[in-house]
Amino acid sequence: MAVCEIQFNADNALERMVSVNVILPETGDGPFPVYYLLHGLSDNHTAWQRYTSVERYAASLPMIIVMPDGDRSFYTDSALKPKDKYETFITHDLIKRVDTLFRTVPTREGRAIGGLSMGGYGAVKLALKHPNLYSAALSHSGVLGMMTRSLNGDPDWTKEFSDLFGADAAGSSNDVRTLAEKSDPATRPALWIDCGTEDFLFDQNEEMHAHFTQLGVPHEYFTIPGDHNWEFWDQQVRVSLPWIAKHLGIG
Repeated sequence: MAVCEIQFNADNALERMVSVNVILPETGDGPFPVYYLLHGLSDNHTAWQRYTSVERYAASLPMIIVMPDGDRSFYTDSALKPKDKYETFITHDLIKRVDTLFRTVPTREGRAIGGLSMGGYGAVKLALKHPNLYSAALSHSGVLGMMTRSLNGDPDWTKEFSDLFGADAAGSSNDVRTLAEKSDPATRPALWIDCGTEDFLFDQNEEMHAHFTQLGVPHEYFTIPGDHNWEFWDQQVRVSLPWIAKHLGIG
């Protein structure tokens, strides 16, 4: 695989420079499907390559992996800061630039999105909210129940999350539960959710699995011994890449 870093100029929804890492296949002429892989709350665009062997695991797959810097945004257009439009950046500016720079499959069938923790939430949220863009979404240890849990009386998170999502986050267009309820079975992306049984987010993932099951939303769900750490995510990205490849038509 080849690796490059893209430095976006300020002509985007964020109105500032943004860094994005890209893993490129070195065999075949394309066009290639694209997997957008999102980082967690305390990380940046380098984290997946620094702490996992994702490049090695993807070596035999004819697809592009794009890892953007999402700051602490939860991949959301901030309710308080009008220039922190990370959802718009990901769904519009980033996709447009990637499809311009590389030989991609520039359709829903040629895109998937995944991530860990904050990025797991972001991936499922963005795919359910924009089903015309992604055919599959994947969450490792995602903060999937944050609207009903983290914004409900937790002083460590309430202000930061309120700044991002506003006062009425539960039931909004950023709430995974609500998005799943409103999703159209005809356009709903394929979904994968996993979480370690020792993870502090385990209960959130169990609850979302139960909610999806009650709604009849098809999804793959896995619980495995493990915690909220890179050992778990390195293991799971290796396991999940073939699933992504299958849904992108290359597996």
